Amino acid sequence: MKKFNITVNGTSYEVEVEEVKAAGAAAPKAAPKAAPAPAAAPAAPAAPKKAAVAAGAGEHSIDAPMPGKVVKLVAAEGQAVKAGDVLLILEAMKMQNEITADTDGTVKSFNVAAGQSVKAHESLVILG
Repeated sequence: MKKFNITVNGTSYEVEVEEVKAAGAAAPKAAPKAAPAPAAAPAAPAAPKKAAVAAGAGEHSIDAPMPGKVVKLVAAEGQAVKAGDVLLILEAMKMQNEITADTDGTVKSFNVAAGQSVKAHESLVILG
């Protein structure tokens, strides 16, 4: 057994490593010993997820083009919008993306809230 000191993200660990000499060598007698990993910091509480509303007759859904986090709802429920108007801001890969209306219509409902994480193709807004 050889002992090494390894530093990961500023935390030092003492590790014992057994050298394997041949492909047919016997299994190690004891498992490697390492100091326990530091406890992860508690994550910030996620915004409560709003129940998704399905698009009805004459309505359609604007879906997330990629996974990300909703930063801001720009439009309001009941607001009339034109094609190209910004509905919300979605942050993905450290970039803020404007999610826009694809047609003229009225915002029937938001299926997300500011601060909420979303998956790709998840319904964000229902336009009617």
